[in-house]
Amino acid sequence: MHISAKADYATRALMELAREPGRPLTCEAIASSQEIPFRFLKSVVGELRRAGLVRSQRGCEGGYWLGRPADQITLLDVVRAVDGEVLTLRGEPLAGLAYPSPAAALPGVWRQIEEAAVAVLGGLPLTSLLPAGAVPQQSGAA
Repeated sequence: MHISAKADYATRALMELAREPGRPLTCEAIASSQEIPFRFLKSVVGELRRAGLVRSQRGCEGGYWLGRPADQITLLDVVRAVDGEVLTLRGEPLAGLAYPSPAAALPGVWRQIEEAAVAVLGGLPLTSLLPAGAVPQQSGAA
């Protein structure tokens, strides 16, 4: 299984936002704090915004906030927002994969691995990854 740089950077950016949900953060601040290339992060944050995982506001008081509470955003949400599929084979989804005998059982194994990854990622909200004592509360700002 390959974890993309986009999924890693997106998760790290969301963790920064989850740490202090009451105030907006700029891409510059997130990139600096997490040592993520700014231009790449800007693209990733755009994908997170389109998926509803972050929201933004322009201007001097602007920046990015979580699009919903951190306990309602899982790692599965993040991976699907930036990568689409959790697991692919040569860039293709596993759904229609079939092989002739004697390898006919192999696509089922790949799908089981994908199901297990979905279960793990779907069971990990951002709050489960925050340091102990950090209990984020969603800001009421729109």
